[in-house]
Amino acid sequence: MINLSKVRTKMPEQDPRVRTGNFDEVATGYTEEMAIREALRCLKCREHPCQTAGCPIHNHIPEFIEKITMGAFEEAYQILAETTSLPAVCGRVCPQYLQCEGKCVRGEKGRPVAIGALERFVADWHRKNVGAEAGDVAGAASGDVAGLNAGADTASDSTKISDESSNDGVKVAVIGSGPAGLACAGVLAEKGYSVTLFEKEELAGGVLAYGIPKFRLPAEILETELEELKAAGVTFETGKALGKDFTLDELEQQGFKAVFIGNGAGKSMRLGVPGQEMTGVLPASTFLYDVNVKGAYPDAERIAIIGGGNVAMDACRAAVRCPAAQKVTVVYRRSVAEMPADPAELREAEAEGVEFLYLTGPVEVVGQDGHVTGLKCQKMALTEPDASGRRRPVPVPDSEFVLDADCIIEAIGSQSDNACADGVTTSDRGLIVVDEETFATSRPGVYAGGDTVTGPKTVIAAMGAGRKAAAAMCEYLA
Repeated sequence: MINLSKVRTKMPEQDPRVRTGNFDEVATGYTEEMAIREALRCLKCREHPCQTAGCPIHNHIPEFIEKITMGAFEEAYQILAETTSLPAVCGRVCPQYLQCEGKCVRGEKGRPVAIGALERFVADWHRKNVGAEAGDVAGAASGDVAGLNAGADTASDSTKISDESSNDGVKVAVIGSGPAGLACAGVLAEKGYSVTLFEKEELAGGVLAYGIPKFRLPAEILETELEELKAAGVTFETGKALGKDFTLDELEQQGFKAVFIGNGAGKSMRLGVPGQEMTGVLPASTFLYDVNVKGAYPDAERIAIIGGGNVAMDACRAAVRCPAAQKVTVVYRRSVAEMPADPAELREAEAEGVEFLYLTGPVEVVGQDGHVTGLKCQKMALTEPDASGRRRPVPVPDSEFVLDADCIIEAIGSQSDNACADGVTTSDRGLIVVDEETFATSRPGVYAGGDTVTGPKTVIAAMGAGRKAAAAMCEYLA
């Protein structure tokens, strides 16, 4: 029987007054009863736009949700595993409001079905009750602290590859252990190739390991996926950077027959204002790495975050959890209506005490003896929409003021750095140019996908690119 409630089943979570004092996961997950109740809200509509138009990898959303209504949680998991390698990860960090849930028919007259929460529930249920012992097909594309899994993940229709028994010993390299690299490595290992994954950091997992705070993505979730890849035979070489520790030519000389580059877009963009070189100004990537990996927090009472995207939300919510922090402020030059961050993340940040200065732009970092003491800002106004439909911020005359701050975090975007990918054509933005169908680069045998090709996108989009590239690489190697 369909649950006709217009309100979705609320997921339990830590009280904001409690969670700002820890890095434990904020949302604690559905119970079985809650998951069934929410799954019953699915209308089983004929067109299922959540799957066809909303999900980048076309997860079989209505089918896995129907299994939940029956209490068949493992069957639901196996349906998800046909197309996704990281349901526990994607269920937590993907922007469902822009993807599957954004296309849900229930959203036309109420709240959409909580597809992400249901995906998370199924993955967590499987991990706790079945795990790797059940012929697990999950883990080919995650990332975090330990090893990796090559989950026997079944490719979607666009990435199905015929099994080849002659692939044993054929060496393939994957550069970057973020979602794209892990997904690619998982598919290649499943098909019998000898896969070596190179990661420039000492920690495997890419942005999943060091860019997403643990209150959103707990370490044990990632560790499970990584261990599965490791158990499937993927060899990890951490602390090995392209251009520094090896080149594409050297990989070829070592007998690697194909290479996938999935090194992400981890080079932070700078503010470009006077004073940005002062001590206390940090790129968001550096700040999040220090917090997530090193457990190192800035000794700052007043922290300002510049930006309005999801990285800014991760940074400000991590900042309020820093022991010395007393005031955390987000500075964004447009209004809340233009803010690209997930609305749910914004609400949680507000509940945790983060302050927001909208229509405010940075002008100069001010300081004393080379250390930050404040951020000079000016108020902004929005123009009428331009040809693209976006309103441009322009300065308001005589509106400058100084925001007190002893730490400033830049969260205004990131870009790829592929200067060392010799023989591979890049765009003027430093992104690798690939064939849209095969993900092949200009260098024979070298493929690329994820943020290093598209710029910063979602985990599931990068994962899909890695899987499709792996399919093309199998055809090339055959």
